[in-house]
Amino acid sequence: MVKAVTVYEYIMERLREEGALHFTLIDPDPSKINADIAEDMAKSAEDSGSAAIMIGGSIGVCEKFLDDIIDAIKRVVKIPVILFPGNISGISRKADAIFFMSLLNSEDLYFVIGAQVLGAPIVKMYGLEAIPMGYIIIEPGEAAGFIGRARPIPINHPEIASAFALAAQYLGMKFVYLERGSGAREAIPAEFVRRVTKVVDIPVIVGGGIRDGKTAKELVKAGASIIVTGTVVEESKDKLKEIVNGIKEGGLFKRGVR
Repeated sequence: MVKAVTVYEYIMERLREEGALHFTLIDPDPSKINADIAEDMAKSAEDSGSAAIMIGGSIGVCEKFLDDIIDAIKRVVKIPVILFPGNISGISRKADAIFFMSLLNSEDLYFVIGAQVLGAPIVKMYGLEAIPMGYIIIEPGEAAGFIGRARPIPINHPEIASAFALAAQYLGMKFVYLERGSGAREAIPAEFVRRVTKVVDIPVIVGGGIRDGKTAKELVKAGASIIVTGTVVEESKDKLKEIVNGIKEGGLFKRGVR
């Protein structure tokens, strides 16, 4: 385990050591999950090599249920639990940190800054570590794009995503997240990611549609620092290990080891 004071330092130290990381996203939707399922998913994620558990979803999140899910997860894993909230209902005092994020390409100011204003006093009251992040929805966007009223970035216009990402960096955000959407048929193309990572100096997170190790490896070689998957941990532990191994191979490439 990396010795670090904050979750952000933990992430950055592991990135320096490994080149790239895998995070597992668990959706705390009561219609899909309970404490026992969350425990199993989190334990499988840690055993497979995930560096952190992200907790968040677009629909059906309530704080009491979220608290119970996080308590269950923290009973079985040592890696950090980071909130990935779709709304203020996605804040829990039980987590280790929160991605304090702005959906930069939303047409609704609520998701750009309104929810953040409402959530900030809660984050302070709970003593949560806030990690600023620029969240950018890439087409098709799926549920995250629909709920967040985003104007998804066209997949053939990476220069637009690059400009959003650079704005996030200049606004002082610590990470940029390129999100194609949970359930997307395909991942964001590696060349799209390469165009963005060449422009910014902060780590780029990529999620949505990533289902195999080869895709994960190519995204890391294109510059992605963190790969996020969700549904794959529910479907196959072996597939998750394959993805994590692909990320590790890509990380070696980024560090010039191979």
